[in-house]
Amino acid sequence: MPAIEKRLLIFSFVVIALYVSPYFVLGEDAHMRVHDNLDSNIAWYKVLTRSGELFGPIDGVIPQIINGLPRNAFGTEFSGIVWLHALFPSIYAYGLSQAITRVFAFVGMYLLLKKHVLPGERWGWIRIGSSLTFALTPFWPSGMLSTLGMPLALWAFLNIRNGERSWVNWAVLTFLPLYSSFVLGFFFFLSALGIWWFIDVIRGKRWNWRFLAAIVYMTMLYLAVDYRLVHSLLFSNEPTSRDEYFHARLPLWRVIRLTFKNYVLGHTHVMTVHGLVILPVTLVALYIVWKRKSWRREKLFLLLHGLNFALSTWYAFWFYKGWLPLTERFDLLDKFNFARYHFLRPMVIYVLFALALKIFWQEGRRWRAVGAAAIVLQLVVLALCNEEIVYRDKPSFRKFYAEKQFAAIREYIGRPVHSYRVASIGIHPAIAQYNGFYTLDTYNNFYPLEYKHRFRLIIAKELAKNKKLRQYFDEWGGRCYLFVDELGKRYMFQKNSKRTIRNLELNTNVFYDMGGRYIFSALPIENASENALSLERVFRSKESAWTIYLYKVVPEGGR
Repeated sequence: MPAIEKRLLIFSFVVIALYVSPYFVLGEDAHMRVHDNLDSNIAWYKVLTRSGELFGPIDGVIPQIINGLPRNAFGTEFSGIVWLHALFPSIYAYGLSQAITRVFAFVGMYLLLKKHVLPGERWGWIRIGSSLTFALTPFWPSGMLSTLGMPLALWAFLNIRNGERSWVNWAVLTFLPLYSSFVLGFFFFLSALGIWWFIDVIRGKRWNWRFLAAIVYMTMLYLAVDYRLVHSLLFSNEPTSRDEYFHARLPLWRVIRLTFKNYVLGHTHVMTVHGLVILPVTLVALYIVWKRKSWRREKLFLLLHGLNFALSTWYAFWFYKGWLPLTERFDLLDKFNFARYHFLRPMVIYVLFALALKIFWQEGRRWRAVGAAAIVLQLVVLALCNEEIVYRDKPSFRKFYAEKQFAAIREYIGRPVHSYRVASIGIHPAIAQYNGFYTLDTYNNFYPLEYKHRFRLIIAKELAKNKKLRQYFDEWGGRCYLFVDELGKRYMFQKNSKRTIRNLELNTNVFYDMGGRYIFSALPIENASENALSLERVFRSKESAWTIYLYKVVPEGGR
């Protein structure tokens, strides 16, 4: 390996270390993504490890949530990120997970490019630049290596496909299922590889049994690791909230719009951040190929261009209302999100970026300078996407979970937390859950359908006022929240908010019958008495993003 490439490798690891350093330097004062992160997963790990149900049985429940959330809703105990949160404080577990994911993302993309895409010493700077930008993409935190681990997996699979017999390849296939998700990435990756194997057979390239065995081996490992998910999808007869999830509702014009939106901007769970730099670079490279008529030489480049757009098209068309007859007949099409083949796009886009830079390099010195500038610009764009920058106006970890404030609430109530239930308005229930309270509200992918219907009785009048909220809850219901018409789909009102709730209509009798005794509201409720609510106390804290109005339920008859 040339000395310059070694120095660039060292530089890359230093950049990754700096990128994740805020979690360790700032600790709980660090900022991070709220959506599908602070509002859910981080609290889930805390609840799970504290519940004593980490290794709970298939039919186990976690009483802290919705009077008994099925243990399987929190996924497998064989996930690496779960163990990080079991062994370390949440903020450091999060930082370690970020570091692990980004290091392996870099190594995987570098190995893939070096051996199978851009072999040869002269492409070293392209390999490292493309790999570093890939590793810094703002992936969905709890996905771990579900998307960013795909290049490493593909490197191992291609080695096996080409006849290599190294134990390292099999070690990679064994390790990845412990630090990634089957349904959030690798189901789509492995099924795509299965299609590739079948195409090889059709094209007469022999029955590559080792390649097929590797695909089957990794699939079986995922099914073993995610045995709880397998049981819930295939063997559980209890109706769940997923039975009322309906995705096929978009007209054709919106599907077309969504296709191009996804193609340019990506998706919140697989943020490739490619629209500003990478997309123009790859399109210019495509023009160069067309101008030079070098179609045959750049087959992979052209194939990836087509695949990239096809994945966005598939994602958008999954929501086309024309699917409705099929989804009504086969409920698995609603329970399982087959749109997620677009989770392959991060790997596709960054390999495409590397190939575009190679095309630039072949055009001469000026174009090489443009290629180098593109890498630098993309690194700048990604640096600006660091969570500490993007979410600097959101609550920090400390202020979001507000542990001191909620400890004061717990002390004021003065009863064992398991003896009563709470719910929240204007803040995520994950905050109460993280702080040990037993909640009737929750954010979970699936939970008993009977519970969803019963909880709906509490908020029925509020849903009747707001069509969007009604559709949101009835046709999905993942957020089983105390929705309020006046607030809409806003879940966070910080302590500087001037809003009040004027016309709340909750069925607090049902709330009380379900064990609900207190409501934590981030806003004052002007007609509290009309809802059998009594304001007990207002809690404020410098270390909290919220003002909490503690309301006690006092139902008719004083039950």
